[in-house]
Amino acid sequence: MQNKKNQSNVGQMIQRCHKWRQKRKQYIDQARQTSDEIERERLLQTAEHYGRMVNTEQGKIDSTRDPKEKAEAAAAEAAEKESSENTDDEDSGFPDFITNLK
Repeated sequence: MQNKKNQSNVGQMIQRCHKWRQKRKQYIDQARQTSDEIERERLLQTAEHYGRMVNTEQGKIDSTRDPKEKAEAAAAEAAEKESSENTDDEDSGFPDFITNLK
């Protein structure tokens, strides 16, 4: 019974992390598109806040996992980070003549 309850709690924490990551990305995207410096800074601070919330919640999730699950999660997170870095490189905001130097 306790194991099912822990799984449910971890599932809810994972869902919250996912939702907060989406909100963080949304605020960062909005900040990239705005021309007002004050609004951009406000949006970036809000995105940073969501990033801290995700980190805290991810720490809780990691502390409740078995060592075997932690290794699997670390591998999945590394793959996710690698794929997000690839997409960030493509959307760096540099003009084409700078990014297409070959």
